[in-house]
Amino acid sequence: MHTPLPKGFKLGTFAAGFRKADKPDLALAVSERPATTAGVFTTNLFKAAPVVVAQELLQARKETRAVLINTGQANACTGAEGIANCRATLDMVAKATGLAPHDILPASTGVIGAQLKMDVWEKAVPGLAHSVGASTVEDFARAIMTTDSFPKYAHEQVALIGGKVTLTGVAKGAGMICPNMATMLSMVLCDAEVEPAPWQSMFERAVTQTYNRATVDGDTSTNDTLYGLANGASGVTAAGSDLPVLEAALVRILNKLAYMLVQDGEGATKVMHIHVHGARNTADAELAARTVGHSPLVKTAMYGKDANWGRIVAALGRSGAHFDPAEVRGSMCGIEIFAHEQPTDSNFDELLKAPLNERDIHIDITLGTGNGTYSLMASDLTHEYVSINGDYRS
Repeated sequence: MHTPLPKGFKLGTFAAGFRKADKPDLALAVSERPATTAGVFTTNLFKAAPVVVAQELLQARKETRAVLINTGQANACTGAEGIANCRATLDMVAKATGLAPHDILPASTGVIGAQLKMDVWEKAVPGLAHSVGASTVEDFARAIMTTDSFPKYAHEQVALIGGKVTLTGVAKGAGMICPNMATMLSMVLCDAEVEPAPWQSMFERAVTQTYNRATVDGDTSTNDTLYGLANGASGVTAAGSDLPVLEAALVRILNKLAYMLVQDGEGATKVMHIHVHGARNTADAELAARTVGHSPLVKTAMYGKDANWGRIVAALGRSGAHFDPAEVRGSMCGIEIFAHEQPTDSNFDELLKAPLNERDIHIDITLGTGNGTYSLMASDLTHEYVSINGDYRS
């Protein structure tokens, strides 16, 4: 059974051949009516051309009709020519679909620095336009994959005062994932009617709880983009007490997708759930969690199924968080491994043999008695990650 698509949306995909022959690499989502649109983008200062163009479009108008995503070419660090090419692709798709260019938001992923293959675009756009309405959510999610090993999508149906509405999200990403929003390319479609200000705020808050707490390799991409389109095709308006209900559904969707991103990190075999408690404030808790989650030594220990507490406490000590080392306690998979500045007396290596074979590894760290807490999902670091990224452009 296919993942439900919110009312009033149609999807199309096409194999243009940007990188590999016969692999769908172009995707288009179209709303039958103008949709209130939210956008959250990378904070990397080297913003890709589609990010620049999309931010300009959303600055001018809070409604759009479509999202256009291509893989194989990031169109990042491509200068004025890259901006012009991005706008030209919107013109092409607009002409083929009957939309206006300003109704289409672009997103791209792939190798940084290469200009778009405009001759390939010209040949592909008619086929993409023709496919609209024939593709499923699963087809769309597959078309935006790069080094992903599986398509990523999730949905929620929630009851609001005026009736039931559907939200469906898709995402791609496996490497260059360390958000300061977004994390990768992602889109959430919704058939409720929502005012622009609360819709945008909803996405900004949801991102801080989900995508911005997921990391694979500590690298924030030039292209990270999250779009949210709410077209009102269900006939249900979300306002007042409905907004927290809708936002909770959005958080659940993005959290599911964030988990998939870490699970599918390039070469990853583990998802570390790092929970920091007792910090003097949230900022210190985040520093501690991210330093542990980004440590190559911790990540390789998890890959090797090694309960190496020394790597964890060493990472904490250099994190920049303020704490008294004598108060630090650490547990792995529910078994305490460190306290009072030394390993515990428990035979944790033996006790952790089975738990460390699981995909999900919970690391709980108490820094003291403060109120600061933070949670982070992080992948391990494997031989395969090096193999994938050692010759990514070839």
